[in-house]
Order: sequence, then C-alpha cells, then structure tokens
Amino acid sequence: MGILGDSLDKATAATFTRPLPKSARSRMRFLVKHEKGTRGVAAVLGVSQRTVERYLTGQLKQPRKDLAARLEAAVRERWQPRVRDRAKRRAATSGGIVIETRARFGFTAAPGSTDDSRTRLITQSLPPAYAARLFAAQDAGATEQQLRAIAAEGLQEIYFKDRGRRAQGLNVEFTDIDYVELEF
Repeated sequence: MGILGDSLDKATAATFTRPLPKSARSRMRFLVKHEKGTRGVAAVLGVSQRTVERYLTGQLKQPRKDLAARLEAAVRERWQPRVRDRAKRRAATSGGIVIETRARFGFTAAPGSTDDSRTRLITQSLPPAYAARLFAAQDAGATEQQLRAIAAEGLQEIYFKDRGRRAQGLNVEFTDIDYVELEF
C-alpha cells in the first residue's frame, strides 16, 4: 500500500481499545485461535506447521526479524475487527476524518490566476461522505492514486473552495506528499 493507505491503517489502529499481544507466543496463540488451527497460521506466515507449534509450546521464543515483522503484521491486520469497523462506521456516518498533510498542491484555475504548485501544510476536517468514500475505496482494493484523488477532491471542496463559496472552476492536484496523518 502507499502512504495514504498506510495512514488509513495507522489511524484505524489508533482506535484499538487494547494493545496488541507482545510476545511471539501470545501472538501465535491469537493467530491460531483466529485461523482455527496451526496449519492456517503456518500458511499465513510462510513457515512450517511445526514451527508454529514450537512457538506455542515455548520451545522457540524470539523469531527472526522477517518472521517477527510478518507475525506483527498478521496480528495487527486481524486485531479487534469489531472495534475497527465501529470506528470506521462512526467516521463514515457522523464524525468525518481529519487529514493533516504537507504536500505539493498544483492547481488548474481560471485564466488570470496563478497555477504554480507549492508546498502547503494543511490540517482539515473532511465530512463523513469523504471518509466513507476513502474506506470503501480501500476495502475495494483501490490504488494509491485513487485514494489520493478522493483526498484531493475532499481538500479541494472543503479547504480550497470553501464548500463552493469561492474559487469556482478550481481543480486541485495532490502530489509530492511529504507526510499524511489521518484521524477519526
């Protein structure tokens, strides 16, 4: 995933009510319970079924770096799905989403105005409709460009056009992203 998709995942993880399991053993136990057996966990992590069993019995305690990263990612992906869904639903129906970014914004505007792109630091609350579109696109497997287009449209309408009260005919391009942080 790209920078915007990772930001959505990070914002979703911030809604968790309990911390992730810390040890490799407890993470394996969680995955075995979730996947309903050691065979599924072995397939997810790309290790043998016996390796998973060794972590469960405590024979192995410290996974290699690559396995530790895959283990954490697998647990994070499956951790508290109802809490995650509730937070997304709240953002998509009533709360909206706050986007903070430092990026280069280019413009296509009416003749006589400047269209030079420049780097801006923007913190803007987007209405629930844009949050719903971002979540739906992410769930549908949208590319980073498609997510950026939705975010750019939201910033264009809310920040630059002030909900249609100014800058008619302005089109915003969201490029050269330095960072993006989302919160809902």
